[in-house]
Amino acid sequence: MRQSRALLAAFALATVVDLVSLAVGSDIGHTVAKPLLMLLLAAHAARCGAPRLLVGALLCGWGGDVLLLSDAQPAFMAGMACFAAGHVCYLALFRGYGPSRARGGLLAPAYVVVLVVTAALLWPDLPAGLRVPVVCYSALLTAMAYGAAARLGLVAGLGGALFMLSDTLIATGIADWPQPPRADLWIMLTYALAQFLLVRGTLGERRAPAAAYREVRSTTP
Repeated sequence: MRQSRALLAAFALATVVDLVSLAVGSDIGHTVAKPLLMLLLAAHAARCGAPRLLVGALLCGWGGDVLLLSDAQPAFMAGMACFAAGHVCYLALFRGYGPSRARGGLLAPAYVVVLVVTAALLWPDLPAGLRVPVVCYSALLTAMAYGAAARLGLVAGLGGALFMLSDTLIATGIADWPQPPRADLWIMLTYALAQFLLVRGTLGERRAPAAAYREVRSTTP
């Protein structure tokens, strides 16, 4: 327990360093702190006994974070692929938490509307070569956010929503839409908080017995 708390405190410190670096325009501080965020959060989750899919999702996020430190388009595409793999891990993880709750049916139309409206507005302004990848990624991200809300509840659902907000800010930047002051700071703030809430929401829920049994069997020699 002490080690997991220390890792969580280190994650919080690295997040503060990263956000302050972005606020003051320190590229060095951002370059050093950003790659530490998901590594520390994944280590914390692992020490808390998190399912391997959760740790895998966070490590995919780490890969995306590192790749997106570069402004090159191939690095952006590879980073987006890493985050997409992380969303697949989350979706597979959420399946282990039993059937969708009653509110899932009420939330689904809202998530579909957000996806369709956002994609329709962004499509004309995105570079031609990024339109299809960005929209496909957005659909996967929306499915993850919906799964978090429907299967895990408020905390994880808020994490999924913040993940959508963070990536939408990135997409609007690519589309050359007007950006808020220090958009990179808001992107990282919402992203770090999103991943933390997804971890807390997952760790705070009890998985379905069948999923827990498969986890034990997969780790038994």
